[in-house]
Amino acid sequence: MTDGPARIARTALSRRDLVKMAGLTGLGLGLAACGRGFGGGGDGSGGGAVQLNMVWWGDAARAQKTQAALDIFKKENPGVTVKTEYQDSGPYKDKLATRFAAGDPPDLMMMRMDSLREYADRGALLDLNAHSGAVDLSGLSEGARSLSTVGNKSFGIPSGLNTIGFVVNKTMTEKYGVQVPDGDTWGWEDLAAFAREISKAGGGKVYGTGFDADTMANVITFTRQRGEEFFTTDGKLGVSEATIIAWFEMIGAMREEGGYPPAGFFENVGSSAEQSYLAKGMVASQIIPTNNFLAYNAAAGGNLALLRMPGETTGKRRGQSIDTPALWSIAAESKHSAEALKLLDFLINDPDASRATGTTRGVPANTKVAAEIKSALPPDDQVATEYLVQLQKEELPRAYAYPPGASGIASNLESIAAEVEFKRQTPQQAAKAILDAGRKALGG
Repeated sequence: MTDGPARIARTALSRRDLVKMAGLTGLGLGLAACGRGFGGGGDGSGGGAVQLNMVWWGDAARAQKTQAALDIFKKENPGVTVKTEYQDSGPYKDKLATRFAAGDPPDLMMMRMDSLREYADRGALLDLNAHSGAVDLSGLSEGARSLSTVGNKSFGIPSGLNTIGFVVNKTMTEKYGVQVPDGDTWGWEDLAAFAREISKAGGGKVYGTGFDADTMANVITFTRQRGEEFFTTDGKLGVSEATIIAWFEMIGAMREEGGYPPAGFFENVGSSAEQSYLAKGMVASQIIPTNNFLAYNAAAGGNLALLRMPGETTGKRRGQSIDTPALWSIAAESKHSAEALKLLDFLINDPDASRATGTTRGVPANTKVAAEIKSALPPDDQVATEYLVQLQKEELPRAYAYPPGASGIASNLESIAAEVEFKRQTPQQAAKAILDAGRKALGG
């Protein structure tokens, strides 16, 4: 397959559009000339006739696992080498925008779900549907395939599958004589009761639960359970003021009862599993992405239970969905799209590739591959894999790509949640502010 048909079919992305895209992440014209902007990877050199550039976010451990998979690909494709570059998750979004604005997009990249529409709507990403058969999608569930769909086009493949789940530290429940909730039947009120019981038994030295009020995935799940969609299929806000108020009031009530930490508690905690208060034994439960279960369980002493989210069987409908930490997407202007598609197919469908990478980016999107490699995974990864495999057999709401402007809503949610936490705004004021700003960000 050549680049020719793809170049004819796609819409060219102007430098002005790309700079505008960079501006969406806080970058200006001056930054567009700063060059590649990534680092920390290997050069993938080996004398191949074609060299692909592949970028993602992550740490050195993820890079090592990724390189192990690429070494297999290189042996099977001696004419192709892969230059890899990676970046911490915080700066990644800005640096990727810089690369596009400078006219130097990577061939294969990790694409955030809240950025997909910003790139896809400007023609910056390759439509995989225009290359039918280049990547085998037969092993992906409908929920997994739909994650990258915009209209009748597809702009990536999940790098892995995950969702959010509630983890409970059984060492703490055993210490304080508190029963672990039934993850198949519990609701948010049961979480509140559990949290109160742990905090009381711990004499104020520990808290029963602690989770982010400003994480979009958490709020979206709560919103669906109340029968609403945070974002509608046409890219508008579907969440009601009453639901946002209920979210903040619920957390506020748990805080007042002592089951949830006081304001400011999470300000100095690090972002890694090892730095979490769960690992430090200061909270007994929290929400995590399921692909991080291995890391959190190791950091917390190896005795975590992974439960469904509260409210999944007590709400109006299911709230959890099959999601992805990120997509693998190909630049529309890649000079080596055929080779990039081949690499993408390898990463998704080759069992040896998934054995090498493990679940660092989530459970393999290909359900057959996930089942094949599960027994070779570490026990904690087997738990997370089984959790996702079983969820995909259930009737869950579909996860959609966030509409353009959603990243601004996420940032606004973070700042307003802090105002509520410190009681500088009421839940009612916060809900109005979030909806007003959100409608403006989404264009109406």
